[in-house]
Amino acid sequence: MAEATAHDKYEFKKTLEVLRDKKGHGTELISLYIPHDKQISDVMADLRNEYGQVANVKSKTTKTNVQNGIESLMSRLKFIDRIPENGIVYFTGTVDVGNNKTDLENYVIHPPEPIITYKYHCDSTFFLDPLEYMLKEKGTFGLLVLDRREATVGLLNGKKIMKRASLTSDVPGKQRKGGQSAHRFQQLRLIAIHEFYKRIGDAASKVFLTVDSDDLKGVLIGGPSPTKEEFYGGEFLHYEIQAKVIGLFDTSYTDESGFLELINAAADKLADLELMEQKNVMKAFFAELISDSGRAAYGEKSIRANMEINAVDRLILSEDLRAEIMTATCPVCGQYIQKTRSWRPGEHPPETGPCPSCGAALDNIEVKDLVDELSEMADKSNTAISFISTDFDEGGQLMNAFGGIAAILRYNTGLWRHSSRHRSCRSSRHCPESRHSAVYKIKKVRHSAVYQ
Repeated sequence: MAEATAHDKYEFKKTLEVLRDKKGHGTELISLYIPHDKQISDVMADLRNEYGQVANVKSKTTKTNVQNGIESLMSRLKFIDRIPENGIVYFTGTVDVGNNKTDLENYVIHPPEPIITYKYHCDSTFFLDPLEYMLKEKGTFGLLVLDRREATVGLLNGKKIMKRASLTSDVPGKQRKGGQSAHRFQQLRLIAIHEFYKRIGDAASKVFLTVDSDDLKGVLIGGPSPTKEEFYGGEFLHYEIQAKVIGLFDTSYTDESGFLELINAAADKLADLELMEQKNVMKAFFAELISDSGRAAYGEKSIRANMEINAVDRLILSEDLRAEIMTATCPVCGQYIQKTRSWRPGEHPPETGPCPSCGAALDNIEVKDLVDELSEMADKSNTAISFISTDFDEGGQLMNAFGGIAAILRYNTGLWRHSSRHRSCRSSRHCPESRHSAVYKIKKVRHSAVYQ
């Protein structure tokens, strides 16, 4: 089966956010996980059995709602010839929609990974654990940066960098105190260094051994020479962890900021990691932005204008971008309204609101997902699409400074600014060209962390 595209993964993540927010009264929400090798006839038999058991529920409302959900599932299964290769998941139930109102809602999920176990589940929320697990990044790397003064231990899981331990040493400086022979002082110093290396090895091994051995893909060690070589050569790590060391790399910092240095230095070893792919996309975008080549664009209006003339080489979207284009015509004054409404994951979409001219309630509202529309435009113009996580600094800048939408252009079109209002909003910290904004600082500070 073809691997899920970045857009498929984005839609999957967004759908889970919707399902996570659904609530029912009692145990009225049904989750049905069907693996590929499960016979539809067996599923139908199970559902008929569940339908009969629900008749014993005391609450008439709960009994009716659950039976309605099961009937809905059975009617959908009648139209399936075979279960898809990765299985299929159904969610159905009477959902609380507010104002003491409920509605029977149905969702069908084609998971990006195979469903392993058949499961029928009833609760006040949908059962999402197997699907949530599919969102977790697969593959973890151990990170260790050290010198003779301090050491920091962490994990790299997908795009997330997590600090797990930090240590400081009691190793004396190279200048000995009065009254000590040089030989005696050097011996004490070597003992202190050895003891510190043992502490580092124990702390790092304790952290890395908590990760499943199949999931721990390797360990990266960074620091100045010859410290990291001494540590690695002394085999202070647990033997299972020692065997997973995939490289030693020069780094200047040995605190938490040294992790970014280490990851950048190990780029070749991590070439297949999604984090490095996304960092390289953002690095290319910032390079174009700082050079003033005119080949970096950001903001919905600018991106749309460049897409319409087939000028976008790569469309860059934040994984946290949630935006819809709403169009409507006021039934009272006849004004045509089009606006984009946006929100963050975990938030509810903003209300549509009344007509801005006469205040009348709007009807016949049409809504289209902004990401879907831009993706369709990109497909038609042979434009590459990258979805960028906010779990690392440059990804956070894409969402916070550029509104989650940016692009690298094929050529300078002169349409790179974010909107026609640009000249009038330079005093705002929300304007990307304002002296107060993150974008302005990126362009002024040429030696930012992106290029280290």
